[in-house]
Amino acid sequence: MTDDDTSLFGQLRRGAGSLWRDYVDHPFVRGLGDGSLPQSAFRHYLVQDYLFLIHFVRAYALAGYKSTRLEDLHAAASGMAALLAEMTLHVAYCAEWGIGEPEMEAEPECVETVAYTRFVLDRGTAGDLLDLHVALAPCILGYAEIGSALQGRGGAANPYAAWIASYAGAEYQEAAGSAEATLERIGARSGAGMRLADLQASFNTAVRLETAFWDMGWRAGLPPAMP
Repeated sequence: MTDDDTSLFGQLRRGAGSLWRDYVDHPFVRGLGDGSLPQSAFRHYLVQDYLFLIHFVRAYALAGYKSTRLEDLHAAASGMAALLAEMTLHVAYCAEWGIGEPEMEAEPECVETVAYTRFVLDRGTAGDLLDLHVALAPCILGYAEIGSALQGRGGAANPYAAWIASYAGAEYQEAAGSAEATLERIGARSGAGMRLADLQASFNTAVRLETAFWDMGWRAGLPPAMP
C-alpha cells in the first residue's frame, strides 16, 4: 500500500473521514492489538469471516466476468487466488481454535455478513468494474492498514498474534498493494475523477458495513443482558 493521498484510494480514504477511523480503530481492533478481546468475540468473528470470504471469492469471479481486458482478467484471477489461499489458511487457523470447517459451513450468516457481501456483489452487478473494486477496497486495504498498525503489539503472549501477523505479513501486504494498483488503473481509464461523488458514497457505505461487521463480533463478547 502507498501513502499517496492523491491516489483514488487516498482520496476515498480521506473523504470517508471519521467513518474510516471508526473502522480501523474499532474497539474490536484495539482488543486484537492488546490481546484483551474476549475469545468468544473472536471465535464468532472467525466463523462469520469464513462465510464472508466465500462471497468475496465470488466477487472476484464477478470481476473476471466484468473484465474485457487481459490485464483486468489477470488481476481478477490473482485476487481470487489470493482469497482462496487466505481461506485455506483461515480454515487451518480456525482448527487451532477448535472450529472445524463443517461447523462453519453450517453456521447461519449474520445480517452484518449478508449486508456487506451482498452490497459488494450488488455494486459489481449493477455498476461497472470500477464500482466493484471501490466496494471491495475498504476490506482489502483496510485489513492491510490494520495489520500494519497492530504489528508487534501485545507481544508473543497475545492470543491474536498469528492473526495480526497474517495481515501484517509481506504476502498480504503485497496482495493489498496489487489491489490498490488495480483500483488506480481502472479508475484512471473509467473517469473516476468525474464520478468521485458517487464512488465516495459507495466507499462510505462499504466502510460503514465493515464497521458493522466489527460491531457484530464485539457484541458476541459482551456478557448476556440481564432478564
